Amino acid sequence: MKYLLTFALITGLMVTGCRPSNKVSRIDPTTTTDLSGRWNDTDARMVSEKMINDSMTKPWLNQFSRNNSRNPVVIVGTVRNESMEHIDTEVFTKEIERAFVNSGSVTVVASRDERQEIREERVDQQTNASYESTKRMAQELGADFMMIGNISSVVDESADERTVAIFYTINMELINVETNAKVWIGNEKIKKLVERRNYRGYP
Repeated sequence: MKYLLTFALITGLMVTGCRPSNKVSRIDPTTTTDLSGRWNDTDARMVSEKMINDSMTKPWLNQFSRNNSRNPVVIVGTVRNESMEHIDTEVFTKEIERAFVNSGSVTVVASRDERQEIREERVDQQTNASYESTKRMAQELGADFMMIGNISSVVDESADERTVAIFYTINMELINVETNAKVWIGNEKIKKLVERRNYRGYP
């Protein structure tokens, strides 16, 4: 009996010791983390900040504000993912919206999907909200400009598949909604070199 209990204890310890374990740490959201080498939140944040800084210093903004005595109204439209990997472009577009809003120089209106949800709420208010708190219909702010763009990538891999170079190109355009005139075009590039190592950490 004693031997059986000892054997069961040792077996249990061996099984427990062989189980994979996870260590989770809370880190600063702005910390750069490149685990796979693919497009990530750091790329989205860096590119959006550069794009916004570039667009905010170009003539279209001052020209519009001077001619109309108000901030331009911008809607951030679709950013197409034309790369060979899955990229959640909404992370990128939300970074752009945030940067525009925080600049105080541009008014950002809701996206197409967001507008639909808000319109449904406004319609519901006509029936169910009090007269004093009901929001009026047909009072939406029309956009002066729409920002659209695309993300593409080129992948170059070594013969032994241990080294991969990924080249991202991000193009963004700001278009006058009334005239279709393009008032700003931005371009950013990111190149990553990924060196895969074996389980011992050697190349």
